[in-house]
Amino acid sequence: MSKYIRAKITGNTPINKDHNLLVLSPDDIPQRPLPGQFYMIGTDCSYNPLLKRPFSIFRYNPPSPPFSKGGMGGFSEELQFLYRVKGRGTERMKEMKEGDTVSLLGPLGNGYPKPGKNLTPVLIAGGTGIASLFPLAEKLSGNVHFLYGARTSDELLLLSELKGLVKKELIISTDDGSEGRKGTVISALNNFLANQPSSASGGISHQLYACGPSPMLEAVSKFAAEKGIKGYISMEENMACGVGACLGCTVKTKKGYKRVCKEGPVFSAEEIVWI
Repeated sequence: MSKYIRAKITGNTPINKDHNLLVLSPDDIPQRPLPGQFYMIGTDCSYNPLLKRPFSIFRYNPPSPPFSKGGMGGFSEELQFLYRVKGRGTERMKEMKEGDTVSLLGPLGNGYPKPGKNLTPVLIAGGTGIASLFPLAEKLSGNVHFLYGARTSDELLLLSELKGLVKKELIISTDDGSEGRKGTVISALNNFLANQPSSASGGISHQLYACGPSPMLEAVSKFAAEKGIKGYISMEENMACGVGACLGCTVKTKKGYKRVCKEGPVFSAEEIVWI
């Protein structure tokens, strides 16, 4: 059950010149968030900007065991969000300090389904799409193949954390070749799968999970359809309410228009109709 909550900022650390990691200590968490879900975050009570902004949950840290009678031990729940500074709302967020408060609504939307039986999860992130897929990799105890791509090395985030988490293969690619393989993450995906045993011969079969820019998601969806691979994608659309009331974040699917905030943000890759 999602609800409005207040949270105190306990950290707002720059990752690079354009990205920060926001750490919040909420007054209450009515429901533990799942990988792929998101929160609507408002910076304060002002009207600039007026609307809350959606952010994927990057990490949820549950509280430690209850405080002892002597008052020692334990810590409160913690929510973490990775965000890119690209507008008035996130500029305001970057300016906020430890001890400031924000308002949140969440957790919202549907998260990533569990991998099918005997299917190996392959996670594909583009740019800040890492924020949505990192907690999925954590939930799966790092037993995933992870492909991460961006235009340049400056747009790759949390590489050291990924290297410490992923237990199978981590493949990095950049369009300009400044880090990892030169080329798109789709090219890296094609090369990766070409070197995997064929499921028809009793080898490994895969299930794809992707989050990133819309062109990347479209390419992943079409790739999955061509190869006959099951996949899920996390869509990003502008949102006003986050609860499905305003109909401002609809996407076209084979079963009509659906709301990213309510029926998504995670959809089956074969479900989306790309216009």
